[in-house]
Amino acid sequence: MPTATLTSKGQLTLPKKVREALGLKPGDQVDFVLDAAGEVRLRPGAYDVRELRGLLHRAGRPAVSVEEMKRVIRKRGARR
Repeated sequence: MPTATLTSKGQLTLPKKVREALGLKPGDQVDFVLDAAGEVRLRPGAYDVRELRGLLHRAGRPAVSVEEMKRVIRKRGARR
């Protein structure tokens, strides 16, 4: 199991195996997720937007075009 040592400034260097497993590159951000049991999970902080495809899909609901989204945004923005 890869390990890291916390510096006096509270910094960690992620082991190479962990960086590679998460696909991290210099400058990438990471999220620390605390669960109810007090354990911490580490995950990449940003995703390629293509990975979000289908995230908001609801079964039985038709897809909305980008043009329709823009129209609704303009309409609702005009109310302000």
